[in-house]
Amino acid sequence: MDLLRIYYTDMETNEFQEIKEFKRGAWINLVNPSESEIRKVCESVNIEEEFIRDALDFEEKARIDEEEDDNTKLFVVDVPIIEKGEEGEAVYNTMPLGMIVVRDDFFITVSLRKNKIIDNFEKRKIKNFQTYKKTRFIFQILYLNSSFYLNYLKQINKETEIAEYILKNSMRNKELLKLLNLDKGLVYFTTSLKSNELVMEKTLRGKIIKLYEEDSEILEDAITENRQAIEMAQIYRDILNGTMDAYASIISNNLNSVMKTLTSITIILAIPTMISSFWGMNVGLPFENNRLGFVIIVAVSLVLTLLVSWLLKRRNMLD
Repeated sequence: MDLLRIYYTDMETNEFQEIKEFKRGAWINLVNPSESEIRKVCESVNIEEEFIRDALDFEEKARIDEEEDDNTKLFVVDVPIIEKGEEGEAVYNTMPLGMIVVRDDFFITVSLRKNKIIDNFEKRKIKNFQTYKKTRFIFQILYLNSSFYLNYLKQINKETEIAEYILKNSMRNKELLKLLNLDKGLVYFTTSLKSNELVMEKTLRGKIIKLYEEDSEILEDAITENRQAIEMAQIYRDILNGTMDAYASIISNNLNSVMKTLTSITIILAIPTMISSFWGMNVGLPFENNRLGFVIIVAVSLVLTLLVSWLLKRRNMLD
C-alpha cells in the first residue's frame, strides 16, 4: 500500500483523480511516510522537513505554526481513533493529524496511520470538496473530525450501558476493566477536544489563513460540534466515574459481608474445637469415668454452639 498519494481536482471538469506528479493545486496525503518519501515531498514542494516530522510525533499537541518567509502554515489537530486491546476490545484514543498549506500551491495531510476522516475525502464522500480550495478543505476536515468525536462518544456511552447491565448480574473483573478503559478514552477525548477548540477559534479570527464568507459557516459549525462533543465527553465521564465509584462501594460492601460471615463461622467452629481440646489433656477431667461422659460433652458443645450462633444471628453477623 502506498504511503504517499497525490490527488488533484480539475478546475474545469471538477474531476477528482489520483496523479503521480506534484501538480499545483494538488493534495498530497502522507501516511507514516518513510525517510525517502519525506525528503521527496519536501524537495518537490520546497518546505522544511520539520513541518512533516512534527505531525508524525504521536505526542504532538494540537497547534498552529507558520513559516512567514515562504507563507507555509501547519495545522495540527487530534483525531479520534479506535485501537484493539489485548483481548480484542475497542480502545479509544487520539492521534495527531497534520495539515500543511504550502503557499497557494499544495495542500499536505500527514498522519501516523490511516484514519476514517481522510478516507472519506479519498473516497470522495464529502460534498463540495476540491483539492485546490485549501481553506474549505481545512474547515471540512475540522467539521468531519468533530462529527467523528460525537459518533465515538455515542459508542462509548452504549458500551458503558452494556457493561453496566452485565455488572448488575455478575461482578466480573473484565467489565470493570472495560469501564476503566472507557474512562481513559474519555480523558484522551476531552483533552484533545479542548486543544482542537483553541486551534479552531484561532483560525476563526482570520489572522492565520484567509477566510471566505461561504467557508466560514463550515468552521463555525465545526466549532459548535466540537463544543457539543466537549460537553458530552464531560457528562459521560462524570456518569462513568459515578458508576465506577458505586460498583467499587458495592464490591467493598460485599467483601465486608463475606469477611463478617467467615469470621462468625470461625467463632462458631472454635467452640466445639476448644471443648474437645480440653478433654484431650492427660489429666483428670470431669465425666472421665462416666459412661455417658462423651454424650454429655457433645451435648454441652452443641448447646454452646447453638447459643453463640443465636447471639451472632441477632447481631446480623450471619447475614
